[in-house]
Amino acid sequence: MAAPEGAPEVLLRAVLRTPQRMPELLADFALRHAGPRAARSVARLRAERPDADVGSLGAEAVARGMRRTVSEGAFVGGPFLVFVPVAFCAALLSQARTMLELAALAGHDPTAPRRAAELLVLQGVYEDEETAEKALAADRAEDRRPPEPDGDGPRRRRFSVLTALVLRMAKLLGLMPPRRTDPPPTARDRLVLVGRWALLGVTFLVGTVAPLVWLPYMAVSYRRATRQVLGRAAAYYLTDAPLPSQRSPTSRLDPGMLAAAVRAMGFVVLPVLLVLLVHLFNLRMAGSPWPVVAIVLIAASVVAGALWHYGRRRRRRSD
Repeated sequence: MAAPEGAPEVLLRAVLRTPQRMPELLADFALRHAGPRAARSVARLRAERPDADVGSLGAEAVARGMRRTVSEGAFVGGPFLVFVPVAFCAALLSQARTMLELAALAGHDPTAPRRAAELLVLQGVYEDEETAEKALAADRAEDRRPPEPDGDGPRRRRFSVLTALVLRMAKLLGLMPPRRTDPPPTARDRLVLVGRWALLGVTFLVGTVAPLVWLPYMAVSYRRATRQVLGRAAAYYLTDAPLPSQRSPTSRLDPGMLAAAVRAMGFVVLPVLLVLLVHLFNLRMAGSPWPVVAIVLIAASVVAGALWHYGRRRRRRSD
């Protein structure tokens, strides 16, 4: 079955109804919709490189998956809670699809129920496949129960549920470092964690004024996190498949990442240019330029978000 139009939005609606079941819902959803796409992608990859061995094909699948995840998830324009949950769902599905591609390269059926349990283990939700399969079975049994009536509930509760869900998705993506219990975290580990939270806080505060600054921050974070999770998947399915190096062997810069960095810098510079243009043309509202600045920045972010959604839908139709 092909992925439905707007699959991340469909997944988001499902996990919002039962946020406590988010990892299991994601695994089953990815199996149904990303599994067939993973099979087609592997078939195309083998057709493109008929003489390549499994290790080379695995490295290529990981490289493409990293680029796709950054593209799907990092373009977060517009208000934070409007676009981030959808972007997170898109990135989670992209990561899952790449893991299923690695399974297909290893000779496994990417649509088999066992793959859902393996996804949960590779994402660090459960320690072994047996435990994950029991959780999935319980989740599927829960699906067969009559649905409870939806209540609107207090707006504050809906906001808290969405916020908790976004944080949980960030942990599942690997954007937030897991708690270390063995061995206990060192003082350096704690300092790094504090630094990451401080950077996230500063980026969020700046992003409330100029949301496009999320792009470079999330691009770097997605690349680091996706490299880690796909590294585990490559080791699990293809023990001899090397991950793509951080740098090209013939150049100190990866051309793909260089292009991404240029685009990211463009989206960082754009808000500054817009503010300068407002002042240059002396645009004012109620005698002050700042309401105009706010409107321009919000409009630019909404347009950026719309372009992200449009580009993602075009890629989905051609895939």
